[in-house]
Amino acid sequence: MTKIADLRSKTSDQLHEQLLGLKKEQFNLRFQKATGQFEKTHRVNEIRKDIARIQTLLTAQRAASKSVA
Repeated sequence: MTKIADLRSKTSDQLHEQLLGLKKEQFNLRFQKATGQFEKTHRVNEIRKDIARIQTLLTAQRAASKSVA
């Protein structure tokens, strides 16, 4: 699970890359579940929450950049 303080120190490009990686991992876990090879059930919730954290930070960064301009 990623801590919010670690995410805040990253640039928006780094956050987008991490978001893409998490979405790929989420996709692979869904395939594992469908094929019966699913072992790490707790990882699904962790990924979902990490995705939400990153999306929240990206939204806040966009809002902050609009208010400055």
